[in-house]
Amino acid sequence: MRFTKEHEWVVVEDGVATVGITAYAAEQLGDVVFVETPDVGKSVKQGDSFAVVESVKAASDVYAPVSGEVVAANTQLGDAPETVNAAPEHAGWFARVKLSDPAEVEALMDRHAYEEYLGTL
Repeated sequence: MRFTKEHEWVVVEDGVATVGITAYAAEQLGDVVFVETPDVGKSVKQGDSFAVVESVKAASDVYAPVSGEVVAANTQLGDAPETVNAAPEHAGWFARVKLSDPAEVEALMDRHAYEEYLGTL
């Protein structure tokens, strides 16, 4: 699992990245009440907004940690947005992206580096 400074996570399997927000981000948001996932087939560029998560506190963009094509969206979050709070780094995933540049993943933080980064916030 790799992480961004914007609190997204990525797990890559067979050239496809599963993307979500971290437990830290879910905790900071509070109770999630709405999730907008990207459309399948959409091309995303690393760093671009590609999803939206709303909580009782705020609405936040979710940024693509990698570039590629969205090949799956977790549409179940539309009916059960609380899944993001309950299992942010598992069942609360937002989308799966077929990587266009696998090297982007290597530039992301591993869990140790991410936890050190959290200590600076």
